[in-house]
Amino acid sequence: MAQLAVATWVPGIDRFADKAFGARLAAYPVLMLLVPALWWVTVGRRRPDATVPYAAFALVMLGFLIDTTGNSLDLYDRVAWWDDVNHFVNWFFLLTGLGLVLARDVRPRWVQVLAITELGCLLALGWEVGEWWTFIRHGTELDTAYEDTLGDMVLGTSGGFVAALVVATLSSRVSRGGPAGPRGPGPESRSAPAGRG
Repeated sequence: MAQLAVATWVPGIDRFADKAFGARLAAYPVLMLLVPALWWVTVGRRRPDATVPYAAFALVMLGFLIDTTGNSLDLYDRVAWWDDVNHFVNWFFLLTGLGLVLARDVRPRWVQVLAITELGCLLALGWEVGEWWTFIRHGTELDTAYEDTLGDMVLGTSGGFVAALVVATLSSRVSRGGPAGPRGPGPESRSAPAGRG
């Protein structure tokens, strides 16, 4: 939040110019807190003994931190491959976290993998529409935006697919009684105190 505030309100920093940081300052906190808020409304209030998936929430939020820090360090302009790697890695983190919250118990596993991958594709599309709306349609990147958008969507969907495989692997281990993974104990341990996991 401090980085977003600096990018929005401190004038004269070229690396933040024309990158819609005012919109990010408004949207990023909402997007980061949306999953924990929905979890609390749908699970936490009804089952106070449920294990809070803190690690999954952190994975959802991590991509926003990486994106903002990449801009603060000027990596998007100084490192040619940074944007592409970001689309893959951030979608991997995002969809691993979402998969652990939303789809950990989905069966059969191929449906779980398909659902998480499809969610990743849908969110990648939404992100690209948001980028176009906020700073491409009237900006200097319009000539290269189509190719970049397609590449970003492929990378985001690929990150979602790898995340789906990780979630399926973790889910299989939990169902066999192995280590629980980032979400915490499996369904058989839900009587644990809410702060653990």
